[in-house]
Amino acid sequence: MRVGDGSLGDPAGAPWDAILVTAAAPEVPDALREQLGEGRRLVIPVGTRWDQELLVVERHGNEWTERSDGGCVFVPLIGAGGWDG
Repeated sequence: MRVGDGSLGDPAGAPWDAILVTAAAPEVPDALREQLGEGRRLVIPVGTRWDQELLVVERHGNEWTERSDGGCVFVPLIGAGGWDG
């Protein structure tokens, strides 16, 4: 178990093969993008507090592709890469 700001990920364990975020952020946190391994995926709900898209982000070097996997509503991600508490 780790205690901390989940919106900042866990740089000590990076690069990660996959990152699955189960709380919505206003945008994809840069910290999570940077911790993603080459050719790997990050899945995160992104949007407003009440209207989000489930994004699948894939890393290719310093480029990322994003696609929506549909609309959703998750609880808000709190922290530096999300919303303030």
